[in-house]
Amino acid sequence: MTSIGTALFTQLHGQLVGTDDQGNRYYTERKPAKGRRTKRWVIFQGKPDATTVPAEWYGWLHYTFDAPLSDGQKPAWQKPVQANQTGTVGAYGPPGLDTHGGQRQKAAGDYEAWTP
Repeated sequence: MTSIGTALFTQLHGQLVGTDDQGNRYYTERKPAKGRRTKRWVIFQGKPDATTVPAEWYGWLHYTFDAPLSDGQKPAWQKPVQANQTGTVGAYGPPGLDTHGGQRQKAAGDYEAWTP
């Protein structure tokens, strides 16, 4: 959801640079003011969540790159962007966490309580 002000500013002053795989749209100013760098912003598809911005667009938004990286420039090991799962059912929990059963496999150097 975009505010009315952002939608109006984007309509009047924005130039679409591109979109990502999740449908987020990235904009820059058509005519930047002298003495400052060009504004860059994103209009999120659905609920605004900064953790859904892929690395190539994050770098562009923060002026690390002059242009977003193309698919050919992405490292082969780079995984697709995934929203932060903290506070949800999908959040990571290590083995032995109470919400995951409270039991884990024994390790070679496990702690043993001292007995006098």
